[in-house]
Amino acid sequence: MARAKVAVVGYGVIGQRLADGVALQDDMELLGVVDVAPTLAIRALHEIGMPYRLYVVAPEQKAAFDALGIPVSGTLDELLDEVDIVLDASPGGVGQKNKAVYEARGVKAVFQGGEKNEIVDVFFHGYANYEKGVGRDYLKLTSCNTTGLIRAVDCLDRAVGCERVIVTIIRRVADPGDTHRGLVDVAQVEPVPNHQAVDLMTIMPHVEATGLLVHVPTTHGHIINVIATLKGEMTKAEALELFAAHPRIRVVRIADGFNSNTSLFRYARDLGHKRADMYEIAVFDETVATSGRELMFAINIPQEAVVIPETMDAVRAALSLQTDRLEAVALTNRYLGLG
Repeated sequence: MARAKVAVVGYGVIGQRLADGVALQDDMELLGVVDVAPTLAIRALHEIGMPYRLYVVAPEQKAAFDALGIPVSGTLDELLDEVDIVLDASPGGVGQKNKAVYEARGVKAVFQGGEKNEIVDVFFHGYANYEKGVGRDYLKLTSCNTTGLIRAVDCLDRAVGCERVIVTIIRRVADPGDTHRGLVDVAQVEPVPNHQAVDLMTIMPHVEATGLLVHVPTTHGHIINVIATLKGEMTKAEALELFAAHPRIRVVRIADGFNSNTSLFRYARDLGHKRADMYEIAVFDETVATSGRELMFAINIPQEAVVIPETMDAVRAALSLQTDRLEAVALTNRYLGLG
């Protein structure tokens, strides 16, 4: 079968990583990336030799790129003639407007978590509800926190069943470089339930969930504390064994130095990962505790890269590259070097 032809619209924090993720898939071909202005990300792309073809949304935007000597291959309209599916990483709300363009051209699309569920056919997670996305035209990914949370809960649910989860999310306030947030000294509390708990129930309606969210003045990673009520008892050793066997979950030990969000970021950098990205969530060994059917654990969410594997799963589902969930996620994992 010919490789799936993919475009990435919006070459920002997530779009850069989506482009790299597609380029790693042997059965997908990245035909181009689309943006509206010569951002720092675009300038860096140019400086490293333009490994991806660049397109603009509107012809008049090309002049700004020409002034910097950044080559533009054409417009979004021209790119849509060539692709099977678009990965839309536009700012929240823009994707909804873009969808009308994709619909008019008969092109499938996958949207990121900033868009509303109502604009898509399926609210999607590769491990938890892959089958619902097979053959559908428009899918939306869960947010970074929800993606990682569902990975862990789905892992437990498929092993012994999960009745309920209560989460406390310690959420970074902004992405690195988001200076518009200002200099902050605050831990801001949101009302219960947080949207991640609501989203989890949308993907996994058989699990009752609620949770608290606290914004803190950091920029790398979120920490989620989970209390899961299981349908059967599980020892700490059994839980750790399950997590360690999951290709998208990394078990780490505080005693080894993994005592913070930044320790994981630094570790990814020391491993030589591009942009210090890590696709896996991390379960902190020493936070795992049990009491009857209650299992408590804490996970780290690498917010900039965690959704990339599930987005690759979404391409597989929407284009029916694989109809079997385990076959699909296994291919994504293999091409991304997970597991």
